[in-house]
Order: sequence, then structure tokens, then C-alpha cells
Amino acid sequence: MSSVSTATPSWLALRSSADDAARSSELAVLLARLLPLGPVVLHDLGTGTGGMTRWLAPRLPGPQEWVLRDGDAAIVGHLDLDAVTDDAGRPIRVSVVVEALETLATRAFDGASAVTASALLDVVTREEVRRIIDACVAAGVPALFSLSVTGTVVLDPPEALDAAIGDAFNAHQRRDADGRRLLGPDAAPVLTRLFAEAGWRVRTAPAPWHLGATDAPLVAAWLDGWVGAAVEQRPELADDAEAYLARRAAHLAEGALRVTVSHQDVLAWPR
Repeated sequence: MSSVSTATPSWLALRSSADDAARSSELAVLLARLLPLGPVVLHDLGTGTGGMTRWLAPRLPGPQEWVLRDGDAAIVGHLDLDAVTDDAGRPIRVSVVVEALETLATRAFDGASAVTASALLDVVTREEVRRIIDACVAAGVPALFSLSVTGTVVLDPPEALDAAIGDAFNAHQRRDADGRRLLGPDAAPVLTRLFAEAGWRVRTAPAPWHLGATDAPLVAAWLDGWVGAAVEQRPELADDAEAYLARRAAHLAEGALRVTVSHQDVLAWPR
């Protein structure tokens, strides 16, 4: 939802099944219990192509209206929510707001029943997270944030270079991007602490990707991005990383590579 999108429709489509398997059903059930009776309005931040809405809407009572907010007008042009329904099979209503997160108003969620976001927090700044929290607190509604990376990645079989690449990738996630210091793996802990300081209840749940042979296209794309970002952060890794990628590609082709990418889901609501 920042003014610079880091996602593409093809990447979001590739990861959608892994995302859906990882999201916390437990927190979704709790969110459903926190919603008021009758029609509800949900604001989804950094909506991308609508993955959060497709997964969550059928798990919530309706009727539902979704306000989809993203800073990338092009990516929301790929929304495909015509078949999405609430838990009773009723079609949801959808509207779209294109705006940069850094301009999110404190009263942006007036009239909302809940706020959601997915795979967003790790690509925003501390100031932008505080802006989100201020708007949630002003509206007094629960907020569910899904799939924030934690920085922990486990590959099987392990290799000696795994740790160096992981550390460089995490540093890249925390980089200064055009004057914006990104939170990266610190995002979920920062969000949790700031909501707690505001006096809200907070519950977290793990939301890991567990990837194997049946996820080969996603694993290949993720590996390229993971290693590429690490090399961008630490160019001295380039020679070793090229050979590393070749070995990992061979493991993947043999069906021998397993990858766990850890994420955390966070639900916050007023006391």
C-alpha cells in the first residue's frame, strides 16, 4: 500500500495457495466472534489482487462490504472477486480506494467493522505502522494482520551458506528504500508492542509456509528472490551464491528440497 509496489500479479498468484495454507484459521475465527451482528464493513490494506478477501470473506458472517485500499492502481486492476461470498454464500460488495499508505488519514476507518492486511507490514516503515494503528484505535475496531515475515527460514537439506544468505536477506528487508526505513522481520513485534501500548489486546499465531516438491514453481521463484536480495545487500556473496543456487535447483529438480518460511499473524482489538 506504499506508493511503490513490490508485488506483481504473477507473484501473488504463485504464492496464493501457500498463503492460504499458512494463514491462521484460529485468528480468523476469533475475528468473526468480534464482529457485530448484521452487515459488516471491512477495510483491507495493501490489498494487491485480493488474496486476503478471497480467503477471509467465506469465514466471516455477512452480509459484507469490503473497502480495498492499495497504493498501486495497476495491481488492483487484477482483482478477481466476483465469485467471493460470505459464510452463508451471499456475494460480497467491493469498492476500491487507491492511496499511498503515508497519506492514510486517522479517520480513514470510520464506519468500519474491522481492518485487515496481508503480507504488508514487513514492507512498510515504523511511521506507517503507527499511522495504521492510530487509524485502528480511532475507529475502535479489531484488526487482523496476516503473513508478516519473521526472518526465520529453514531449508532441508541444510547448507553452510544458508545462514549468510538469510542474514543478508533480512538486512535487505530492513534497508532504507528511497528514504523509507523498512521494518522487515521487525514488523510484527513492532505492531504488537504499539498496540499493547495503546491498551489493546493482542494475539499472535505462527503462519509458516511449508514448501516441498509439489510447490516447485513457488520454491524456484522464492529462491531467486531470496538469494537475489541477499546479493544485492552483500555483493561479495555473488560468486558463492551462483553456485549455491545451482545446487539448490538440483535439489529441487530431484524433489529433495524442503523449505519453511516463517510468518506471523497478529490480531488486535480494543479492551
